[in-house]
Amino acid sequence: MALAPTAERSNRRWAPVLAGLCALLLLAATAEIVLDGAVGHSPLIPKSPNIAGWLGGIGERLGYRVFLVALLSFSAAYVGLLALTGRAWLKQLSPRWAIGLVVALHAIVFAGPILLSTDVFSYIAYARMGVEHGLNPYVHGPISIVGDPVYHYVGSSWKHVPTAYGPLYTLLSYPLAPLGLTGALWGMKVVALLASAGTLVLTWRCARARQFDPVFALLAVGANPLYVIYGLGGAHNDLVMTFLMMAAVALMLTGRSSSGRETGAGATVMAAALVKATGVVLLPFMVISRRRLAPIVGAASAALGGALAAYVAFGVHGVDIVAALNRDAALVSTDSFPTEVAHLFGKPGVFPIDHTLLKGVLAAILLYLMWLTWRGYDWVAASGWALLAIAVTSTWLLAWYTLWSLPLAVVTRDRRLLWTTLAVQGLFILHQTSPLFVQVQ
Repeated sequence: MALAPTAERSNRRWAPVLAGLCALLLLAATAEIVLDGAVGHSPLIPKSPNIAGWLGGIGERLGYRVFLVALLSFSAAYVGLLALTGRAWLKQLSPRWAIGLVVALHAIVFAGPILLSTDVFSYIAYARMGVEHGLNPYVHGPISIVGDPVYHYVGSSWKHVPTAYGPLYTLLSYPLAPLGLTGALWGMKVVALLASAGTLVLTWRCARARQFDPVFALLAVGANPLYVIYGLGGAHNDLVMTFLMMAAVALMLTGRSSSGRETGAGATVMAAALVKATGVVLLPFMVISRRRLAPIVGAASAALGGALAAYVAFGVHGVDIVAALNRDAALVSTDSFPTEVAHLFGKPGVFPIDHTLLKGVLAAILLYLMWLTWRGYDWVAASGWALLAIAVTSTWLLAWYTLWSLPLAVVTRDRRLLWTTLAVQGLFILHQTSPLFVQVQ
């Protein structure tokens, strides 16, 4: 029994050192990806204006093996940091240290090129279609502006596809269009950076309101490999949606409860849905939990205002988001869980009947979560499970989809949501890095 205090003191002494090593590995892995990516001519870095040329010459061309090793190293350091932060003997980790680490990770990624995805060029293309060419992005695809500089950077799969994003996000992107391609690209990076910062601030506030360790919550989200490398690195609009979702959660969890805050929360959820439709998932759980009309009034008001603005700006096509969602729901990616399950059972892929079955499974999960919420289950956790279920049952799974539930998971007492979200992300990362473990014959 006398050894226990000694072991405890040893843990307290070594834990900060190990946390520091994990932090250095996070920064090194991120810098490796960004500096090598800045060299260009890599299949992992989408063709892009040379916005990070000033970093060129420091690294070497980013190859698959280097990227995958860096991603695995980042992930291992992240898991180690969470394990250390979650232990009682590292509860007093300096908030300034944690904030500094997250700020440094964000700064490194912000200074570098766009990583891994061409989506940001689609955002810019839709904005330039409306502002510079007078075309409706809900009717036409980027192919209609083949002479515009941004066209050459749009992903080949999306050149004929009108936008599926909400009218609020489309209108918010319009002021960036006159800045030119490079200016709009930096504008998108700034928007993503600000949205991420807002999400992390709100996550911190919600964690404190629920008496959780805000340092752990901050690191779990802000130092997450998919959040930093894929989400922020690609300047995805999912970060804007997540910021608005967390703003709604913060309105409900912080401050004194009032009908005004609930109305504002409902309106903010609808604003998230007007950026990306997935955000609306929070609304039914919020309403069921409170059993009051205020969130519905706020959501309905925001929906009406958004619909009017969308109709004025884009006509009936700007309001018909359902058609766009149905179109995108039919897409299939090799990374999706349904695709992997199909391969496991010897099927070549996902068939139309599978789409129908997956929709039925998702509907059943959502109804069950609503029933649990009615019985008193935490509506924030239910919302997180719903978002995770959407990601897992989707045949079009992208890395940043697994981030939707993460900020919610760190501010709920049901820790199963956090561990499941991280497990899903872990499976995604293992799927991406599996070539490292295949022996070359």
